[in-house]
Amino acid sequence: MEMLQVADAVAREKNIDREIVIGAMEEAIQKAGRSKYGHDHDIRAHIDRKNGAIELKRYRHVVELLEDEAKQLTLAEARRLKKDAELGEFLIDDLPPLDFGRIAAQTAKQVIVQKVREAERERQHEEFKSRVGEIINGVIKRVEYGNATIDIGGRAEAMLRRDETLPREHLKNGDRVRAYIYDVRKEVRGPQIFLSRTRPDFMKLLFTQEVPEIYDGIIEIKAVARDPGSRAKIAVRSRDNSIDPVGACVGMRGSRVQAVVNELQGEKIDIIPWSEDIASFTVNALSPAEVSKVVLDEDKNRMDVVVPEEQLSLAIGRRGQNVRLASILTGWDIDIMTEAEEAARRAEEFKKRSTLFIEALDVDEVLAHLLVAEGFSNIEEIAETSLSELNKIEGFEEEVSAELQNRAKLWLEEQARKLDERRKELGIQDDLFALEGLKPAVAVKLGEANIKTRDDLADLATDELIEIVGADEMTPATAETLIMRARAHWFEAETPASAESEEPKAASNG
Repeated sequence: MEMLQVADAVAREKNIDREIVIGAMEEAIQKAGRSKYGHDHDIRAHIDRKNGAIELKRYRHVVELLEDEAKQLTLAEARRLKKDAELGEFLIDDLPPLDFGRIAAQTAKQVIVQKVREAERERQHEEFKSRVGEIINGVIKRVEYGNATIDIGGRAEAMLRRDETLPREHLKNGDRVRAYIYDVRKEVRGPQIFLSRTRPDFMKLLFTQEVPEIYDGIIEIKAVARDPGSRAKIAVRSRDNSIDPVGACVGMRGSRVQAVVNELQGEKIDIIPWSEDIASFTVNALSPAEVSKVVLDEDKNRMDVVVPEEQLSLAIGRRGQNVRLASILTGWDIDIMTEAEEAARRAEEFKKRSTLFIEALDVDEVLAHLLVAEGFSNIEEIAETSLSELNKIEGFEEEVSAELQNRAKLWLEEQARKLDERRKELGIQDDLFALEGLKPAVAVKLGEANIKTRDDLADLATDELIEIVGADEMTPATAETLIMRARAHWFEAETPASAESEEPKAASNG
């Protein structure tokens, strides 16, 4: 009964299943038995779960051909011991109880301790892997090179690495700390629980704890951007029109947001109303700067934001912090410029397009300026626009529209002919030139960079392709799509020749 009492005590102390402890004891007794009777023997121990009696037995397998004398018996030998023995069964011999010597007892203890420790680690891993994404409280046990080991209760420890702590945050032994569980991994030395105080989700959970409306789902946190320890932006929206999401997060006299700020060592937090309209949302995200105009480029997922001269430094922020956080919050690349810079860029763009129309379509400045003012940016748009649309432009008649469109098509054909000649001159292969989505002008640029076949393009990385073509001409998403299309033939399943050759045979046999 002492064995069972010890098992119960260990199970309670370590918070693991009693059966696991008894199993560890059985394994320890087996190991001691093999040490006494020979390691080659199949010796098994069993502890009675009711009275704690220990049974030690040797198992021998009845086989036709003997391979291991310690663990096996031939049928003839087995029948000398048991008349009705059959092939495949086990003969079981009772062994006398072990008299544990000092070494055997020490070995048994090591086995039990190891098994109990493994069970404890497994329990911890199962418990904490389901808690990833939670905030946990703990006490710092030790700090080594900025990495803190934290006691989080239940005999469990977690790791708060230096790069996951706030800048200028000094952690000392005995300090209480709150952190976010972002990963739980099973490692040789036990489950490793990793904590963070710098991740956006930590701030999100702090607000969830401080603002009941967020916890209840009335207010939703749409996005968080952080420069840990310095500044953060959090975008919120309300599902109830009668509740102001920003006011609810700030709280009476700023009490709610101040509680989060204090936890984050004084990190300044901008709470921003979220909007479906990306331009309005960007204006909010760049606060406290005032924005004059937002120009979107949806193809490249970027925008130009125009601000008054005196607002430029405020919009960009110290070391670009304000615009960087706004960019993370919105998910768009943001380029800040003054009204004067924007006017100069527009004038340059206007001049560039006008020159293109004058040279390509052989028209005067007035007509070229009119086309630019109507929003045409390239010759393709003029060639593809319907005559009825062109006729709506003030001063355009059907004759003028038809002539313009005819000149645009002739110019495009001439450009295509020149590109084709250049392609042949460079030796660009047809499989590359005909690739879906690859513009002829881009294909020629690739050829000039010695990318002349589909396989050459397939071997490129996304950033290499963008570097060759130019960031203005190609977005990362487009580059990735083109490279994957170039690689598609690598993965196409080919019909095995053997399968084709077998078909006629099968037909003739039929």
